[in-house]
Amino acid sequence: MRQLLLRPGAEELNYEIRGIVKKARQIEALGYDMTWENIGDPIQKSNKIPAWMKEIVADLVSKDHTYGYADSKGMLETRRFLAGLNNTKNGAQINAEDILFFNGLGDAIAKLYQFLIPTARIIGPSPAYSTHSSAEAAHANTSPITYRLDPDNNWYPDMEDLYNKVKYNPGIVGILIINPDNPTGMVYPKEVLQRFVEIAKEFRLLLVADEIYQNITYNGYEAISLAEVIGELPGISMKGISKEFPWPGSRCGWMEFYNKNASLEFAKLCATLENAKMIEVCSTILPQLAIPRIMQHPLYAEYRKTANAKIGRRSQLMEDILSPVKGIKFNRTKGAFYNTIIFDENLLHDGQRLPVEDARIQVLLDAWLREKEMPHDKRFVYNLLASERICVVPVSSFCSDLRGFRVTLLEEDEEVFVDTFKRMAKSITAYLKSGKEVSVGA
Repeated sequence: MRQLLLRPGAEELNYEIRGIVKKARQIEALGYDMTWENIGDPIQKSNKIPAWMKEIVADLVSKDHTYGYADSKGMLETRRFLAGLNNTKNGAQINAEDILFFNGLGDAIAKLYQFLIPTARIIGPSPAYSTHSSAEAAHANTSPITYRLDPDNNWYPDMEDLYNKVKYNPGIVGILIINPDNPTGMVYPKEVLQRFVEIAKEFRLLLVADEIYQNITYNGYEAISLAEVIGELPGISMKGISKEFPWPGSRCGWMEFYNKNASLEFAKLCATLENAKMIEVCSTILPQLAIPRIMQHPLYAEYRKTANAKIGRRSQLMEDILSPVKGIKFNRTKGAFYNTIIFDENLLHDGQRLPVEDARIQVLLDAWLREKEMPHDKRFVYNLLASERICVVPVSSFCSDLRGFRVTLLEEDEEVFVDTFKRMAKSITAYLKSGKEVSVGA
């Protein structure tokens, strides 16, 4: 080409959650079934949409107006409904004009970072949800800035680490909070959220909360929303229906703007996001229209309660199976439907392997492992994929120095779920014991 096509930082866009699928498909092409633990898709894991929910969508599909454009900011009646839900929490109050719809949270995240100047940084958690960290890094033309989540303290944030990074990096203009968290399954207690607010107030920062899992909590835990603690500070909450209904294929998410006029710069950002959506015309109308009808249905609350309880039971089953395994650590999840398992890094080295029965798969694995400077957790993930046809995601792909992998708690068939984690437990033990004759670091 006569000129470069990509601007600096574009290479930071990476999504290993989907990227590993390419390798899994190579094994599938050889005639094997795959156990997918790489992505939070409830539909893929035997989740059955209730008949009453399908009836609501079917009824909407039968109406001509659902085939037209929505308002640029989103359907007015839906925005009014969602503002009302927020306002019952007795925190920051909003109205329909403070809500903006997008085609999924991925679209919302991309738009948010797209319009920030490259020197304006939003610090986020590590391990990081890669859609956020990749978009933030790409906009800034460099690596993302993160604060540490502590696996030895329930995955709560290291507030001293966060404070110091904010204090000594004047380019930081905002703090990202993911609550409940992906990939760890942690739920922030109120005092942690209040500390975020204190830091934001001291340094005059924007607070951004990804709250798509807000209503997916269990085992006695409940999530506190940003609106309940933010006070008069500027903030954005990101929400959606992909996980909660669940309807991931709808690609329907929205932003809620809190205290839009608390800062001139924040008001300009909100207006810019709204104008960008106006140029795009609108977001998809059908799921927007379904939101009030589904959430107000008399069976919805019980549906969500039952679904959450099932996830909570699976988190306990996982704990029962993996707790006896030596060389790893993890925390019991409180929300969302993921868990992050961390290896004792002193036990990892390049000589470790899992047995692969099919020579054709072994050839694939050997090729994958030739990747330069491969993190040790990625080596394990590739071995697990080749040996057991279980597809998980390495923690190193979540912008983290820790080494481990993320799993989901979504499989509705309990027999399949238990079998998957028993195979995983056996593989972890075998992998850590393998290659003893090879010295660490060889």
